[in-house]
Amino acid sequence: MGPLEIVLIVLGAAAVAGVSFGLGIAYRKRVSEREISSAEAEATRIINEAIRSGESRKKEMLLEAKDEIHKSRTEHEKDIKERRNELTKQERRLQQKEETLDKKAENFEKKEEDMARRLEEVAKLKEETESVKKAHLATLEQISGLSQEQAKQFLLKTVEEEVRHETAMKIKEIEQEMKDEADEKAREVLSIAIQRCAADHAAEATVSVVPLPNDEMKGRIIGREGRNIRTLETITGVDLIIDDTPEAITVSSFDPVRREIARLALEKLIVDGRIHPTRIEDCVEKARKDVDRTIREEGERACFETGVHGLNPELVKILGRQKYRTSYGQNVLNHSIEVAHIAGLMAAELGVDVTLAKRAGLLHDLGKSIDHEVEGSHIQLGADLARKYKENPVVVNAIEAHHGDVEPTNVISVLIQAADAVSAARPGARRENVENYIRRLQKLEELTGGYPGVEKAYAIQAGREVRIMVKPEEVTEDNMILLARDIAKQIEAELEYPGQIKINVIRETKAVEYAK
Repeated sequence: MGPLEIVLIVLGAAAVAGVSFGLGIAYRKRVSEREISSAEAEATRIINEAIRSGESRKKEMLLEAKDEIHKSRTEHEKDIKERRNELTKQERRLQQKEETLDKKAENFEKKEEDMARRLEEVAKLKEETESVKKAHLATLEQISGLSQEQAKQFLLKTVEEEVRHETAMKIKEIEQEMKDEADEKAREVLSIAIQRCAADHAAEATVSVVPLPNDEMKGRIIGREGRNIRTLETITGVDLIIDDTPEAITVSSFDPVRREIARLALEKLIVDGRIHPTRIEDCVEKARKDVDRTIREEGERACFETGVHGLNPELVKILGRQKYRTSYGQNVLNHSIEVAHIAGLMAAELGVDVTLAKRAGLLHDLGKSIDHEVEGSHIQLGADLARKYKENPVVVNAIEAHHGDVEPTNVISVLIQAADAVSAARPGARRENVENYIRRLQKLEELTGGYPGVEKAYAIQAGREVRIMVKPEEVTEDNMILLARDIAKQIEAELEYPGQIKINVIRETKAVEYAK
């Protein structure tokens, strides 16, 4: 095939393609025109339908609005009609009330007129009665020969004498009956309380015996040149008696707290085996802490046994100190517990507050815990402590009145008086000589401890010796002799005692240093 033929074929193919393209464009134009016409017709139809639907909706809304307006107008007219009917009824009721009030006013005026007429009649009758009464009185006075006042006095005097005699007889009879009943009831209550409350009593001693593992321990306790025993006696204020009694040492002191501290310290030293002045001081300090803990525990035990709760912790400690306090040989803590039980039993029999009665009974001798340290009677000291710790006024009055110093203001105070007397009056409960002995030793310590420069004073050897420790910076060696003489003269002048009393003045200077 030549080049000319190829060119002709190409030109022919191009012509065919151009014709085909032109025909395609013409066809697409006709299709597009038909689609545009169809779309315009559809749009016109939709617009017409929307216009028709809007007009229909408008008509419906107008109808609904007219119906709503008609309904509201109908309800409003109905409401107005009901209110008019109600006003009409109220006007009718008011008119009826006015008519009723008019009738009542007319009746009231009639009654007033009738009342005025009756009052006039009563006044006339009263005048007539007074005139008749005067006439009768004049006739009676003429017949009796007595005036009206004289007759009145005569009658009153006669009636008064009769009534007074009968009243006196009746009062005497009632008093006798009440006294018999009260005596019988009191005996019954006391007997029941005593029968239901039993307590042991043990006489308190003024010495304690400390057992030793062997007799060689005595020498160790005495120490070189007696320094150990002297240190222990000086610190604790007791007297250690080391005699021929095998394997035992006697601790003597009228103050049971000191004696207990010394006994515990001595037992600790014996168990430890290291006995020298420094160790003695440590053991005594530990013993003091142990005694303080025991005091607190005893106070809590007393509260638990009697059922008394809510006491101030300081009051519990003060109460526990009564374990080491005796009164006429009777342990004060046991006595207070017993008084609380007896008072509670009597309060239950009489229908009085049992808890408050027990509380007052437990605290009635509170002042005895500190009466050897603070000036004043145990009654006043106890009342002051109760007030300080906000106790009930009934408890305060019971403390003040249990020995008759103050008048009792309530039943519980009287019960505490009776319970205290019952507890103290039991056979073997108290011993007068022990109390007097302790008072004499306390007086001896107070007298000797009041001098300037005196640090501590201890009565030992059952009051036959008083040990006085002075401050070395205030009392010189020369002044010690004068101080001992002055104290001896004052004891001779103010105290009564058997035999003689040794005044032992001690002036000690210590130097302490630590090796580090």
